[in-house]
Amino acid sequence: MNSFNAFMEKHIIPFATKLNEQRHIAAIRDAFMYTFPITMAASLVILINNLIFSKQGFIAQILFLPKFFPHLEEAQKLLTSVTNGTMNILSIFIAYLVARNLAKYFKADDMLVGMTGIAVFMIMYSPSIVKGGITYLPTTYLGAQGLFVAMLCGGLVGEFLPRLTKIKKLQIKMPDMVPPAVARSFNGLIPIVFVIMVASILNYFVSLIAPGGINDVIYKSIQTPLTHIGVNLYGVIIIAIVQNLLWLVGIHGPNTLNALRSMIFTEADMSNQTYINLHGVVGVPHRVTWGILNDVFANMGGSGMTLGLIIAIFLVSRRKDYRAIAKLAFVPGLFNINEPLMFGLPIVLNPIMAIPFVLTPVVNILVGYFVTVVFNWIPSPAIGMTWTTPGPLMPFLGTGGNLLGLVIGFVCLGISVAMYFPFVLAANKMAIPDDEDTKKEEKEKIEKGANDEDINGTVEA
Repeated sequence: MNSFNAFMEKHIIPFATKLNEQRHIAAIRDAFMYTFPITMAASLVILINNLIFSKQGFIAQILFLPKFFPHLEEAQKLLTSVTNGTMNILSIFIAYLVARNLAKYFKADDMLVGMTGIAVFMIMYSPSIVKGGITYLPTTYLGAQGLFVAMLCGGLVGEFLPRLTKIKKLQIKMPDMVPPAVARSFNGLIPIVFVIMVASILNYFVSLIAPGGINDVIYKSIQTPLTHIGVNLYGVIIIAIVQNLLWLVGIHGPNTLNALRSMIFTEADMSNQTYINLHGVVGVPHRVTWGILNDVFANMGGSGMTLGLIIAIFLVSRRKDYRAIAKLAFVPGLFNINEPLMFGLPIVLNPIMAIPFVLTPVVNILVGYFVTVVFNWIPSPAIGMTWTTPGPLMPFLGTGGNLLGLVIGFVCLGISVAMYFPFVLAANKMAIPDDEDTKKEEKEKIEKGANDEDINGTVEA
């Protein structure tokens, strides 16, 4: 452990610190942190909707709510629209905030730059569809699936537009009697026209290659190389690694690869369910599927086994920001909702957490494979469960109540805590001083300066 910590301090922490200070990384990191209240609120609503108001919900099942309320699922309609104004337009928030954060770095007009970031993102967005004289805009990439393009558009606008607005020849000077807000708008008009024209021209050339737009290009470039992966251990591990690597760069890995996973594993999962209905859980025909190995053993808290990260933060983190976010993320994390951690900590573009975020699920997939296939300690947990079932209970419920499965569930959770443990310790060394510490340091500097003045005055006298 000491040698590992020494390696982290010598190589990883200095690199991570420099990376976090880089303006584009900082702009993206802060953008996700600004969205934290929105994602946290949406996570809680999703949690309530799926746990209580769904017939398959964990709480609804243990309290037998469907028996007392036959029309229970009708209540989901009350809260369904919340996601449309939060998670489903997350990319718009990010395009605005990344551009605005960079504008603040360059001391430019952050509001205009931020709005231009949204404009460029929508210019580069997937083309609209006309049916029956009505124009429809696809919403697929407005949410988490469009984050990569949103960050790219916001970053480019935030990098170049502030520079253009400072070129005096491109500024439109208004008379002094014109209100400041109007004068400010005209001051950046020519640079904004130039930026949106360049974006539109670029989008045209992209459409010649890919009619679906740049989002579609990215999606297909990820999906196509993986389409030939079959139902085997290597396929599950490769998809798990790719999924979490996508998350780290701001692309919603589970959503992006959902169609691919369904195409590969749905037939096997349905075959298992048919077998279970006839013969029980022992001896299912397909023992290596995504639902069995990843969802049951390697998804506790959500992608990256982040429930283990939350517990590790509670145990050893000295960072007030980490502990505060972990407290808010704990309840959603119990039910495998980890957006508060992904965007609040954040894990996206976090070099310290990248290693355990990718490797922890792989280790637990291997644990699940060995206990079910190699050693046959427990039957394959192939009984279908809702995705919000608390992670450690999944091996128990998925095997129809095998007690050893319950033990293995908590063992997997313990493994994830142990794997995140040293990286949380490393993050302590990157802690940003809070406001009280900063004020204390400033006060000490002022007092020290006053003492120095007194000493100098005494010497001069």
